[in-house]
Amino acid sequence: MNVLIVYAHHEPTSFTSAMKNLAIEVLGSQGHNVVVSDLYGQGFNPAAQKWDFVTTSGEHFNYMLEQRHAARLDNAFSPDITSEIQKMQTAELILFVTPIWWFSVPAIMKGWFDRVLAMGVAWDGGKIYENGLLRGKQAMVIASGGGPADYYKLEGRHHGTPVQILHPINHGTLAFCGLNVHEPYVALNVLGLDNAGREKALKDLQFRLENMINSPQWLTYYS
Repeated sequence: MNVLIVYAHHEPTSFTSAMKNLAIEVLGSQGHNVVVSDLYGQGFNPAAQKWDFVTTSGEHFNYMLEQRHAARLDNAFSPDITSEIQKMQTAELILFVTPIWWFSVPAIMKGWFDRVLAMGVAWDGGKIYENGLLRGKQAMVIASGGGPADYYKLEGRHHGTPVQILHPINHGTLAFCGLNVHEPYVALNVLGLDNAGREKALKDLQFRLENMINSPQWLTYYS
């Protein structure tokens, strides 16, 4: 299986980086072909702008319609977007490895969604969810949260579970484009974990990774 890991963390000694490295190790040892987009490492620009296209279609600039126009012109996107689109189109499984910032992902990963999950490439008018242009591919969010686990409950400080907090990403972005979405793996309290806690969290992730192909855990809202 071709696997794309989209990784968003600036610190190579972070727990998020350790999860990314574990994913590379486990999936590589299973014989999968693993490619990594290290967004900070490659200096990925998160800002959607006119220069994302080799050519534009008219005087009035509409970003989404220009995405569709570029897709119809055989990927007439800027080179950095074209490279990511090609990786995405080759991949059968896409892992998004990221911290949770402000109940979402860092701006650099949000920018990847904005620029790479382009209209005409990942979705289009009437081509969403079960008809999305990425149907048949799988996706999974692997995330780290700094706060205590007790915060991530309906009755906790955040008034939501990790799955609920990540709903706009898992459903409104990934499933929207037709991806089959695995239940996310979220390591909590990473700022307070001791070595034993880190090891347990990584062991739990290892189990998910080793079994995700043969025993997938799909999100219940997506069939």
